[in-house]
Amino acid sequence: MERINQKLQLSKQKLTSLPFRKIAPNIVTMLALCAGVTSIRYSIQADWVKAVICVFVAAFFDLLDGRVARMLKGSTKFGAELDSLSDCVSFGVAPAIMIYQWTMYDLPKFGWFFCLLLSVGMAMRLARFNTMLEDEPQPEYWQNFFVGVPAPAAAALVMMPIMISFDFPELNWLIRSNAFCAVLLVVVTFLMVSRIPTVSTKKMKVPTYMFMPLMLVVALFASFIITQPWLTLGTMVALYALSIPLGVLVFVHQKKAFEAKNK
Repeated sequence: MERINQKLQLSKQKLTSLPFRKIAPNIVTMLALCAGVTSIRYSIQADWVKAVICVFVAAFFDLLDGRVARMLKGSTKFGAELDSLSDCVSFGVAPAIMIYQWTMYDLPKFGWFFCLLLSVGMAMRLARFNTMLEDEPQPEYWQNFFVGVPAPAAAALVMMPIMISFDFPELNWLIRSNAFCAVLLVVVTFLMVSRIPTVSTKKMKVPTYMFMPLMLVVALFASFIITQPWLTLGTMVALYALSIPLGVLVFVHQKKAFEAKNK
């Protein structure tokens, strides 16, 4: 009976209190969600700079919450579900409303359809990601790759024309056209829900001799962000888009090497 009473007391304590290490990642996730919803507000007000900044802030917190959860060993199923809902709003709904308010509202009947396509694709991607967590571990050659384009990267790709327009308004005739943005939304949605391997840096290791050059690159990046933020971010997003076919080639090579090794 004493053991049963002790177990009951422990279960009551678990229900009435939680350690801060399990709450901290959820706080970071909520900050990401708040940033995403705030981006929607600024999009409605046509304040494009603040709207884009809020999505990047949400991406920063999204990158941080997973690290915090692993560092504090505070990962929970509730946190995983909350993270997916936050990503759907911040990187699926917010960019869709932003691009609609920026240009797609001018496309009769079909403008909202293309924006809705992005949000639906984001929800499908996140649902697939959650189900994959319960599957068997993926083969070794997948460890440096995502399945499809991740949510923050997809949002950045959608916002790329808006960022380019900040520094190059003379290109608005092309990047703000309904045709260009509609094609961009379709392509990004396809890349999200596809099984195309895209590069992941989560488990990449940097050789010791590359440490100093990497620090130099980081310093240059920081200086460019301060002096030319939108041109720098737009260039980074464009380079990421160009890295997708290169990543596929590397993936195919690693897969063949793995299969040959295990024959």
